Amino acid sequence: MKFPAPVSVQWIADLIQAETAGDLTAGVTGINEIHVVETGDLVFVDHPKYYDKCLNSDASFIIINTKEVTIPAGKTIFVVADPFESYLKIVKHFRPFASTAKPVSDDVIVGEGSVIMPNVFIGRHVTIGKDCVIHPNVSLLDYTTIGNNVVIQAGTVIGSDAFYYNTKKNRDVWYKKMLSCGNVIIEDYVEIGAGCTIDRGVTSVTRIGQGTKLDNMVHIGHDTLVGKNCLFAAQVAIAGGVVVEDGVTLWGQVGVSKTLTIGANAVVLAQSGIPSSLAGDKVYWGTPTEDASIKRRELVWIKRIPELWKKVMQ
Repeated sequence: MKFPAPVSVQWIADLIQAETAGDLTAGVTGINEIHVVETGDLVFVDHPKYYDKCLNSDASFIIINTKEVTIPAGKTIFVVADPFESYLKIVKHFRPFASTAKPVSDDVIVGEGSVIMPNVFIGRHVTIGKDCVIHPNVSLLDYTTIGNNVVIQAGTVIGSDAFYYNTKKNRDVWYKKMLSCGNVIIEDYVEIGAGCTIDRGVTSVTRIGQGTKLDNMVHIGHDTLVGKNCLFAAQVAIAGGVVVEDGVTLWGQVGVSKTLTIGANAVVLAQSGIPSSLAGDKVYWGTPTEDASIKRRELVWIKRIPELWKKVMQ
């Protein structure tokens, strides 16, 4: 999430009641997770295992719970007792929850030729392009951007919160929600089926690329980046932080684990489970996913096991 305008180190320090060290002159431009940080961003870290990774990332500002670190040149640390709580405080300040009694927010922008059918909910800061069709009972939540010539079928929810929790076993609530301040971008000529759910990014963007088609009951997790001209059949479920490159086909009920990459033009057959990254331009099947031709040969041999066992025992 980018701030509306850069803020000073002192302003952030006052907001979260932090001690500061390092470069105190630069402006803080936004807050982000470690895997998507850019220069000018603020990131938090609360475990020694990840101190070096955060300090040596592209982030310019680090919220941390110790002074005993070496600060790289040009970077700033904010020292607090609980960095996660400081993250929540910053998100609540810049993206506070706002309820609404209106089904369509006053600031929505709708392009020429687009059709919004009855019972659609549209949140704040939503943009819809030209010649789109939004079917009944769709929810477009805050900060969602829809391109041109997009079709969204009934009952779909776009921009729901990420399924993302901070886990600490030393407090009453082990799973504490990490507030989502990212958004969803749907590019041109995308078609989304009925009853789909697309979560917003935690701090960045969930993106569905141009020309991609989603069948009914598809779930896309937070911060997932789907390329152009992909095809997902019914009940595909993709976890957070996944990169799906251009032209990928996922057939029905494929499950995709988090933070992996599926290469361009890969095809994954129905009911497969993907636990790790896949190279492009191949056909896959099974759980864990393997080259489909190898998997088929394995099944042939498995069926022959009783026959082979019988021969061994003779």
